[in-house]
Amino acid sequence: MKVDGSCHCGHVTYEAEVDEKTVVICHCSDCQRMSASAYRVVAPTKEADFKLLNHPPKDYIKQSESGNPRVQAFCPECGSHIYATSVENVGERVFNIRLGSINQKADLTPTGQIWCRSAQPWAFNLEDIPRNDRQ
Repeated sequence: MKVDGSCHCGHVTYEAEVDEKTVVICHCSDCQRMSASAYRVVAPTKEADFKLLNHPPKDYIKQSESGNPRVQAFCPECGSHIYATSVENVGERVFNIRLGSINQKADLTPTGQIWCRSAQPWAFNLEDIPRNDRQ
């Protein structure tokens, strides 16, 4: 599936090809802290299938919970997270695009969850939490 997206301010824009069957929710402690939320949803794509359309993101290298260094790419202007990837094997990496930056996010339903041992205890059952269409 072809997708496009951007950071919040539009400084970083991109196009990518993603497989909608590979979208996952990540409950790892890094995703919780870096997204300032309980989890993050990602759509993986091959590096060769990801194309920046204007400005490059800023890279921050973080040692992940697994011990591997990970590139965290974000907009240098507004701070929106765009993707994460490995440090090694440039050209052959997988970019985990942050679902919130994808324009077609409503068409990408997660098909799995990872790092569930780090999940917040309430994260698996949101049905009983009252909902409002607006604040």
